Amino acid sequence: MALKPLHDRVLVRRVESDEKTKGGLIIPDSAKEKPAEGEIVAVGEGARKDSGELIAMSVKAGDRVLFGKWSGTEVTVEGEELLIMKESDILGIIA
Repeated sequence: MALKPLHDRVLVRRVESDEKTKGGLIIPDSAKEKPAEGEIVAVGEGARKDSGELIAMSVKAGDRVLFGKWSGTEVTVEGEELLIMKESDILGIIA
C-alpha cells in the first residue's frame, strides 16, 4: 500500500452490502446506501499524550469494523476508493 496513515488515523476499505433483501428483492444501485462496514487496510502508529507517550491503537490491519455514516474522507489510492478516518470514528470491531 502506497499510503500509511499518520497518528491515530486508519485506512478503511468499504465492504459491499448485499444485492438482495432477505425477501429476495433486488436492490438497484440508485437505492443502495454506502455501507458503514469495512476492513482496516492500514493503521497509524497511534496518538500521543501531552507527555509524548504513545497511545497504542485498538485496531489493526485486517479487522472488520463499523463506522458512522458520514465518517472519514474518501481517497483514491492506486485506483481503489478508500476511507481515511480517525480511530475515534470507529464504532466497533466485528468479531
